[in-house]
Amino acid sequence: MEILLNSPNIYQTTVFYQWNLIFADVDDNKFVDCALMAGADYIVSNDKHFNILKQIDFPPIKIVGIETFKDILHNINLL
Repeated sequence: MEILLNSPNIYQTTVFYQWNLIFADVDDNKFVDCALMAGADYIVSNDKHFNILKQIDFPPIKIVGIETFKDILHNINLL
């Protein structure tokens, strides 16, 4: 845990509100809530339960698959 807390590329955030946007697998909501509170650009997941977020206008959260994320990293020269 100490490594995570002291890593320069880790952002610790506290969730104050639960949006409960995913009904098919409610356990996935913790990742959505965290991403929204942290102001993440997107969530990287191939989990089909996250696809419901593509149909929700507010709050805006972009979902990308792992291959798309690899392309993003490659395009900014991180891979």
